[in-house]
Amino acid sequence: MVSAVVLLTVERARINDVAETLAGMKGVSEVYSVGGRYDLVAIIRVNDNDSLAELITNQMLLVDGIADSETLIAFRVFSRHDLEKMFSIGL
Repeated sequence: MVSAVVLLTVERARINDVAETLAGMKGVSEVYSVGGRYDLVAIIRVNDNDSLAELITNQMLLVDGIADSETLIAFRVFSRHDLEKMFSIGL
């Protein structure tokens, strides 16, 4: 499993439309509207690097309204949620 965070700058009037479009794409697990330097943050979870490249370059970045993006590929995932789940069953 390959996970990535995609930081997106979007045309102001299109933020909601872009978010909804991205959220409907296979491999996009969540899309957050955020304050700060970026407008949207998309969380990607796909099977391999080729699927990541396909999703980002051939699908996401063709969505009308996206002005700029920065992709952060995750090396390792640390999740408090997963740790709490392990301890709740006695591991």
